[in-house]
Amino acid sequence: MHGPTIECRPRTDFASLSHATERIIAERVGTVVLTTGHGTRAWLSWAESHGLLAGLFPVLRHARIIARGPKAAGAAVAAGLGVAWTPPNGTLAEVVEHLIELRDDRPSTVAVQVDGADRQPGVEALEAAGISTIPISVYEWVAPTDPNPALRLIDAVAERTVDAVTFTSAPAVAGFFALADDAGLRPRLLDSFNRRGVTAICVGSVCRTRAEAEGVREVIMPKRPRLGAMVHAYVAHQAQQRRAFRIGGVEAVIQGRLVLFRNADATTAVNLSERERGVLEALVRRPGAVVSKRSLLREVWGATESDEHLAEVTVARLRQRLGPFGSSIETVVRRGYRIGVELR
Repeated sequence: MHGPTIECRPRTDFASLSHATERIIAERVGTVVLTTGHGTRAWLSWAESHGLLAGLFPVLRHARIIARGPKAAGAAVAAGLGVAWTPPNGTLAEVVEHLIELRDDRPSTVAVQVDGADRQPGVEALEAAGISTIPISVYEWVAPTDPNPALRLIDAVAERTVDAVTFTSAPAVAGFFALADDAGLRPRLLDSFNRRGVTAICVGSVCRTRAEAEGVREVIMPKRPRLGAMVHAYVAHQAQQRRAFRIGGVEAVIQGRLVLFRNADATTAVNLSERERGVLEALVRRPGAVVSKRSLLREVWGATESDEHLAEVTVARLRQRLGPFGSSIETVVRRGYRIGVELR
């Protein structure tokens, strides 16, 4: 599922952008911070379309370029600019600390291409340290024009019909929970993330910090803030959760909400509900052993549930979902259920 929670729009205040760019050219600013790849490309494109690139580019060529992360660095290099330094963890806080350390050796004015947020803590921190800044604001983040895809994703998390959500920026996390607040779903989201097994995956530490500030207690994050590394981190996490077994002579795997059955000819995927998956996992953990209805209620529904009919109905649905393999779940009269599987 894809649910954008923010939109990126060009700023309409061209007078401010023009003034900042002309000031950089006039003062030949010696240090320039590029925080985003999109913002870097948009700024240079805007400068070219407004006849300012011929004056701006020589200044940038001679300036000390600091790129916050790999996207900003890549945009700079693609434009023909050299990058003097990038922070190890790709955070603006590292950039601020680095500039404060260098302030005795460098000019006191720093140009900062900022992201789309209304408030810029990095710029504020530099100003507080006595470093004059020229903010370059090219775009802004706003709520999505069509919030329905994001709302469908939020509903899916609340209903626990997805296994995980990836977040690629702190503003996207903020937008996600802002939309959830409007829909009255924040408590259910946090319950899904913190108690019901939906995994939150963040691309980096800034994104993770925002998720934690919103109330998410556990976040999967790669060692390096890269999209590919984020995917690998989630794959490694999910690999620890998978359960492999043989049922009816066929290889099977419980992975997230799916049960995959593999034979020589094909792979069949069965999508289970949260309760169905919980019951199947409880039975598979004890191959051949009888699991009582009360044990299933305690493990899958929680300690307070006592209606054994819930277990009976869920087992019946699970058998139907598993098709020809459903017969492997045996009812032991007045005792419970057991499944004939071989763990792998």
